Amino acid sequence: MKIMYLTIEIITGFFLLFIIVKFVGKKIINQITPFTFIASIVLGELLGNALYDHQIGVFYIIYSMGLWAILLFVVEYLGQKYLSFRGIVEGKPSALIKNGIVDREELRKNRMNINQLQSLLRQSETFSIREVASCYLEANGSISILKKTKYQKTTQEDFNMSIKPVYVPVTLIRDGEVLWDEVNDLGFNEEWLKAQLSSQRITEYKTIFLAEWLEDDGLFVQTYQ
Repeated sequence: MKIMYLTIEIITGFFLLFIIVKFVGKKIINQITPFTFIASIVLGELLGNALYDHQIGVFYIIYSMGLWAILLFVVEYLGQKYLSFRGIVEGKPSALIKNGIVDREELRKNRMNINQLQSLLRQSETFSIREVASCYLEANGSISILKKTKYQKTTQEDFNMSIKPVYVPVTLIRDGEVLWDEVNDLGFNEEWLKAQLSSQRITEYKTIFLAEWLEDDGLFVQTYQ
């Protein structure tokens, strides 16, 4: 009898889950916002816990999942109808880079550091902050990038320009601290680094938020402002 009840519960839960996802939409699959991400986890937990609790029957599975689905529908409806409610539930994009400058205050608000930002940029095939004109952190945690004109992909191909070697940018200073291992790996020393910074009228390492070296483009420096 337990196998029969479990079979009925699994079949019921399966079709309920299918119907809910079908009607709520693809957002719950794509996990567009933190809310939909958590909602999808809770929905799965409701079904999973109910299946393995012998005291919960089919009626309670239908009731709990049905009630959760109704709440999801209500949130989705209010989000579509009212802009202010949508902003509360889904959140708003954050501009991490504006006009080529990293906004450290926005990083702090989103509990991010420069390492995490660089990692996200690399995952988006952008290996240097100097390439970025604007960068937005979307509500789902992904980033959207607008590159500066000279770094956009179409320029060389459109004008049949000669292909240049590709170099990987190397971070030399981060949060006011010099990464000496990186400096030494490039074959440079402290005297060279000071000369490079002096040419940009910078005398102290602690005033530098980020310094990045690129073989064919020199040293890019952003100071604390």
